[in-house]
Amino acid sequence: MEKVRNYTLKIWRQPNAQSKGGLKTYEVKDISTGSSFLEMLDILNEELSEKGEDPIYFDHDCREGICGMCSLFINGRPHGPEEEITVCQLHMRTFANGSTITIEPWRAKAFPVIKDLVVDRTAFDRIIQAGGYISVNTGAVQDANAIPISKENSDLAMDAASCIGCGACVAACKNASAMLFVSAKISQLALLPQGHVERKKRALAMVDQMDKEGFGACTNTGACSAECPKGIDLSNIARLNREYFIAGVSS
Repeated sequence: MEKVRNYTLKIWRQPNAQSKGGLKTYEVKDISTGSSFLEMLDILNEELSEKGEDPIYFDHDCREGICGMCSLFINGRPHGPEEEITVCQLHMRTFANGSTITIEPWRAKAFPVIKDLVVDRTAFDRIIQAGGYISVNTGAVQDANAIPISKENSDLAMDAASCIGCGACVAACKNASAMLFVSAKISQLALLPQGHVERKKRALAMVDQMDKEGFGACTNTGACSAECPKGIDLSNIARLNREYFIAGVSS
């Protein structure tokens, strides 16, 4: 197996939100197969900076698969060809020597491009602000088993809470739907006693905000769950629909 490889990169460049963008081709050589995808972009940016050219703008933070900032569309798939990982966990050994790699930002009306590969995902923040929290006073820490929660519900709530809000579900959906994200945030609270007080208000408010942000309707194709780096299950969308229906008929 080669220790270093060469690649042709087709990267989306866009100066700002108002400008028209396009793909620009770059050649990178002698890239270690052990390098992460973001490290490869770092190397390219160093070369561009040395030439006095504008580096490629892309989001990143933890580089440990936790924050979800490293959101890129790679060869037509959110976060690249591997399953249940973020871009920072993707390594260059995944791509054959001499291959062409196309890198684009998320494509969604609700995620406008800021510059190059960076998009504005504050629409997710506004959905959370609309109702994805618990505002009632829950008091001090409860004694063990004072609030009985079944292991099944506890596990389901933890699974839903693992959503990192990267937006891969939106990017994967042909309608740019945010249903998987919203359903995960609603499920993690609806499954626990602390979230029951405001569950009706929460479901109505978050779905209403989701629609206001311009996200599309659910396609029921399952592309969102298939491309989710945390494997958020589609059953959360069914739970969201139930929560929304119950809130609507009882409000």
